[in-house]
Amino acid sequence: MSEVKIGVIGGSGLYEMDGMKVLEEKRIETPFGDPSDALIIGELEGRQVAFLPRHGRGHWLLPSELNFRANIWALKSVGVEWIISVSAVGSLQLQYKPTEIVVPHQFYDRTRHRVDTFFGNGIVGHVSLADPVCLKLAGVLAEGAKAAGATVHEGGTYVNMEGPTFSTRSESNVYRSFGFDIIGMTNLQEAKLAREAELSYATLAMVTDYDCWHDDEDDVSGHAVMEVIQQNVKTAQEALRHVVQRVPVEESSPYKGILGQSLITDPAKVPEATYDALELLIGPYMKRRS
Repeated sequence: MSEVKIGVIGGSGLYEMDGMKVLEEKRIETPFGDPSDALIIGELEGRQVAFLPRHGRGHWLLPSELNFRANIWALKSVGVEWIISVSAVGSLQLQYKPTEIVVPHQFYDRTRHRVDTFFGNGIVGHVSLADPVCLKLAGVLAEGAKAAGATVHEGGTYVNMEGPTFSTRSESNVYRSFGFDIIGMTNLQEAKLAREAELSYATLAMVTDYDCWHDDEDDVSGHAVMEVIQQNVKTAQEALRHVVQRVPVEESSPYKGILGQSLITDPAKVPEATYDALELLIGPYMKRRS
């Protein structure tokens, strides 16, 4: 089997679609523990794709329980260079309606309890994250979703809350006053780690609700979100058919090589165990100390 260049992180329903040929399930061991689930390697529209159920099949992992490092590591280890995130989000602005899609260009961090870097334990890396989304891939996602007939909004900011509870009304209104566009619980850590792993990352954000700021709409609830997600799954599946055909798999990720300018630790100071854990990332730029 050739290397799988495209990775998709999302709900388990995404790979259960007509025309998707499952080739194998691959359980990946990582230096950071187990990913959320096995990778489902399949063929869609003539392209090999690695699907990862973000919360595990059956949705049993909280957002704060996700092993983000293991998830990104697992995808990189099979050759993925382009990661498509499919995520449910709340809308913070009137123009983003439930069942529509937003392809955000920015993230804002409101999490508190999460590991979101591969570095530490004797090695320091400072990676630029000014533009956390790969705009090239974001454009591909927007084009593909439009081709699938979805209403798509490009740009805007995704504020990443901790969860698992939804916002208070005060929080929701503050986020709106800051000009944030959508709110979710998972994507920022994925984007950060994908950048450290030199992978391209962008999000298809599927709007499910208006959080709790909209006076004329019911406050968001888990049950209501799941009802809209069921509607969104078919849209996401159809969008993915168009998106995977457009991903430039013949090209490397635009971020390949950035670690060469980001690692600042003297290689002689990096502990052997840390080097072993990070060799997949740092091997091209740093020799094992003798």
